Amino acid sequence: MEIAAHGFPHEALLALTSATAAINSTLDSSTVFERIAQWAASVMRAEASSVLAFDEKRNKLVFLAAVGASGPSLAGREFDADKGIAGRALQTGEVQNIPDVAASSDFFEGIDSLSAFKTRGLLAAPMVCQSGTVGVVEVLNRKDGGSFSATDVELLKTFANLSAAAARNALTHENLKKQNRALRESAMTDADIIGSSGAVKEMLDLADRVAPTNATVLLLGETGTGKEVLARYIHNASRRAENALIAVNCAALPETLLESELFGHERGAFTGAIAQRIGRFELADGGTLFLDEIGDISPSIQIKLLRLLQERAITRVGGTKTISCDVRVMAATNRDLRRAIKEERFRDDLFYRLNVFPITLPPLRERRGDVSELTKHFTKVASVQLGVEPRTVSDEAAALLDAHDWPGNIRELSNVLERAVLMCDEREIQPIHLPAEIQCGKGEAVPAPGGGLRENERAMITRALIEHHWNQTRAARALGISRDNLRYRVKKYKIDRDKA
Repeated sequence: MEIAAHGFPHEALLALTSATAAINSTLDSSTVFERIAQWAASVMRAEASSVLAFDEKRNKLVFLAAVGASGPSLAGREFDADKGIAGRALQTGEVQNIPDVAASSDFFEGIDSLSAFKTRGLLAAPMVCQSGTVGVVEVLNRKDGGSFSATDVELLKTFANLSAAAARNALTHENLKKQNRALRESAMTDADIIGSSGAVKEMLDLADRVAPTNATVLLLGETGTGKEVLARYIHNASRRAENALIAVNCAALPETLLESELFGHERGAFTGAIAQRIGRFELADGGTLFLDEIGDISPSIQIKLLRLLQERAITRVGGTKTISCDVRVMAATNRDLRRAIKEERFRDDLFYRLNVFPITLPPLRERRGDVSELTKHFTKVASVQLGVEPRTVSDEAAALLDAHDWPGNIRELSNVLERAVLMCDEREIQPIHLPAEIQCGKGEAVPAPGGGLRENERAMITRALIEHHWNQTRAARALGISRDNLRYRVKKYKIDRDKA
């Protein structure tokens, strides 16, 4: 057989067989690289070994595992992929045999300083598989004190190529798991932008202009104006639409949890970190990260976010490895960031990084012409979600909705209509199904046959009570409201049975 043709000792063949079985027995990437390092030292009878992964995006070689005195201290260290002995192995595709590293200008003496290890001789072999070069395996110093032989070169080359397929499979498996989680977490409601007012058209013109680019977008507007929906609209119109949009509400988590949520953490990084966790930036790789309520993040998180925007790379909490992230960032806030800068609560350099392409979302009170269309949309959505027959909105109720100032903007309108659909037992939503503050409005008369809103509602309640012989439970059911709601209105309008 071919392997025997190289003249490998029988013991080496057995070690290769055992190594292959152990390395291919798992798809966990960390375990795979650790086993490659362990078995490289064992098969080659070397004092130490290390495995470096090739980060093609950044053209870096990164230490993922190391065996030997203080080897773990190398984890996460990196250097340019065209430098050093490992870089030469990667570039040439050939095993590099350096009998005396002191005489080699490519050897990094700083590596020995980091690991407190004295390297004499070194072999570096590229890990090559069908899809390309995964990385480099290095072994240092034969245990017997001699130099690595031509047979050792062939043995490490064989070991490296056998390990490459397992490493590639583990990395592919990890990437697929990451993509699966990212797609699950990116699921959200549709990105329909409802409205045809001038303010909405201006907003969409800006969104359409920036969507095809990779420019960072800052969405500004009051709470409930639909910033996350607009972020989804921009993402769907971008070249990243096939990948995930990951949203993070920065105001919903305390600083310590937010850092882990954004950047991920290594096992043992803090109490409770029982396993490695991938952060949202990694999950969004190739796609878009939406940072909502960006004005609420702490100064320390601001510094780390600034670094990411500058370098497009992160380090997990408790880790040393730099991870490149091809992520488009969109951020949103309802705060005045310029004022926050003056008050030294927000970094000006981070603001300028985020404020590449700002888009201001108009509040609902400035686009009243869209209320009617939004009302129809949310009523239809609520009817479907609640599993009831389609509801419509009466002219009287629609007039009240149009007149309301909507301090909670679109979100408030959506919630009001969902409640109205739930309260209404008939096909048509009436004023009585709306919250009291909307029914009362500003005390102005509401166009309706026979008088104002107060008179109409009082008459409607009185009529229902009379028709049901003052049985409040039946009258409430007929009106499509709760008994407590009815009792509140009887008291509010001072409806007296003896005077009715």
